[in-house]
Amino acid sequence: MTRLTDRTAIVTGASRGIGLAIAERLVAEGARVVITARKVDALETAVAALGGPDRARFVAGSADDPAHQDEVIAAATEAFGPVTLMVNNTGINPVYGPLMSLDLAAARKIVETNCLAAISWVQKLHADGLAERGGSIVNVASVAGLKPAPGIGFYGASKSMLIHLTEELAVELGPAIRVNAVAPAVVKTKFAAALYEGREEAVAAPYPMKRLGAPEDIAGAVAFLLSEDAAWVTGQTLTVDGGLLLTGGV
Repeated sequence: MTRLTDRTAIVTGASRGIGLAIAERLVAEGARVVITARKVDALETAVAALGGPDRARFVAGSADDPAHQDEVIAAATEAFGPVTLMVNNTGINPVYGPLMSLDLAAARKIVETNCLAAISWVQKLHADGLAERGGSIVNVASVAGLKPAPGIGFYGASKSMLIHLTEELAVELGPAIRVNAVAPAVVKTKFAAALYEGREEAVAAPYPMKRLGAPEDIAGAVAFLLSEDAAWVTGQTLTVDGGLLLTGGV
């Protein structure tokens, strides 16, 4: 497919897992991609897997660092042209357990990384002229942001905030910029390993599709939302969960 030919994209948190799968799908559909994450070695490996510097570049750094954001946008523009596609994929969840034992310092970092960083990326792209040239943004949320999720409650709350921000941004930035989100259930990645390792069959049992997600499942949904096939779609959160929410699970 060539839905994204000659488009320049940024994908955060893309050295592995869902982010890398998204970058792979965008490159396969003709886009040129700049990926970000913290570890240089992992990013170098990812760029090689994406086809090398003609198709992908990387900039290492923290997704919530404004200076890093400026550097990534400048690098993407220099390498491939003005950015028109943005995927806010970076997310953290350093705590597990009930809210009554929540480390508030960790909670503030979760909001900073999962929510405020996404706003900052959009602000910077808007200042860079995204509204004038048009574009599309996808935020990677979670089914934990759609209903209570014991044990990961504050992570879920941050994803609820990201979903609401997606809606607000869609209203503010339309019609030139579309803003949507995806809400995955458990996807088999290192990030989510604690949720299924050693008991995958039991975790997958409530899913009507009878399996956990693969990063490619999310990548396809993101590519659709970024493309002109979704030209009349904005402010939406596409649940990609193998039917889990239909059974009352999360």
